[in-house]
Amino acid sequence: MQNSIKDINFSDLFPDLFRKYKTAIIIFVKILIASGLLYYVTSSVNLNEIFTAIENANLFMLSAAVILLLANVYLQYWKWEVVCRDILNETNKKKILISLFYGLSAGSFTPVRIGEYFGRAIMFKNKSFIQLTVATLIDKFFLMIIVAFFGALASILFVHYYYGITAYITIALFVTIFLLFYLLIFLVINPNIWKKPILKRIYASTKFKRVIKKFAIIKKLNKDLSLKLGIISALFFLCILIQYVLLASAFSNQFDPKSFLWAGMLIFFTKTIIPPISIADLGVREGASIFFLSVFGYSSAIGFNSSIFLFFINILIPAVFGLFLLLKKNNA
Repeated sequence: MQNSIKDINFSDLFPDLFRKYKTAIIIFVKILIASGLLYYVTSSVNLNEIFTAIENANLFMLSAAVILLLANVYLQYWKWEVVCRDILNETNKKKILISLFYGLSAGSFTPVRIGEYFGRAIMFKNKSFIQLTVATLIDKFFLMIIVAFFGALASILFVHYYYGITAYITIALFVTIFLLFYLLIFLVINPNIWKKPILKRIYASTKFKRVIKKFAIIKKLNKDLSLKLGIISALFFLCILIQYVLLASAFSNQFDPKSFLWAGMLIFFTKTIIPPISIADLGVREGASIFFLSVFGYSSAIGFNSSIFLFFINILIPAVFGLFLLLKKNNA
C-alpha cells in the first residue's frame, strides 16, 4: 500500500540538506513556533485593551521596572564574575562583563539559549570551550534551583486555593518539596560527597581522557562558593519578580503585590519546566502570564503587556547592547 504524505520522513529524503542546515532549520522552526504562540496569545486578547493599558500605564511604576534592569544586569555580572574568578581563575572584570553581554546577545534567539555558551566563550581565548560550558552551567544551575523551589511552593498553593485539593495533600506536597530541596542543598554545599566518586570515574576513563579531564574544574565548587552563588541567584530572581510586580501594577494601575508576586513565581516556574519550544520563550511566558493573572481577576491585556515588556527590558535591551559590542569588536 502506498504510504501517505504524513508517513514520509523528509529527513530521510534529504539527509544532506538537513545535516548542512540543521541549526538554521531548528532556529527557523523555533521562530515559527514563537510567532504562532504569540499570534495565538494576541488573538485571545483584545488589541484595543492592550493599547489602552499601555496608554494609561503608570509611568512611575513602568520607569522603576526599566531602572531595575541595571540591578538585574549587575546581579548577573556579579554571579558570572564569582564563577569566573573561582572556577576559571579569570579576574579581568572588563572581559567578564563583555563576555556576559556577548552571551546575552547570542543566547537570546538561539535554541535552548545554546548561543549563550558560545557568546561567553568569545572573550576567553585561553580557556577551552568545555571549561566555559561547565562554568556557565554552574552559573545557571543555582538560579534553576531557586526558581524550582519557590515555583513549586507557589504551584502547590495555587492548586490548593483555586482547584480545591485537600489540606492533607497540600501539607504532604509541602513536606516532600522541602525534603527534596533540603537534600539538594545538602549535596550542593557538601560537594565532596558526590564529586569524589564522579571525578574518580572520570580519571579512570581512558577514552577521551584529555577531553574529560577538562570537566575537573568542577572540583573547585565548594561550600562557600555554592552558598554565595545561591544567595546571588535568589537576589536575581527577586529582582525579576519585583520587575514583574511593577509592570503588572503599571498596566493595571493597581498595586497588588501579593497576587502579582504569586503570578510571577508561577510564570517563571512554568517557563522553567516547559521545554524551550520557542525562541526566547516567546508565547510561553505571555500565555502563562495571561492565564495566571486572569485567574487572579485581571484582564488578559494586563497579563500580556506585563510579560512582553519584561521581555523587552530584560532580554531585548541587553541583547541589542551585546550585539552592538560584538559588531564593534568585529569592526575594530
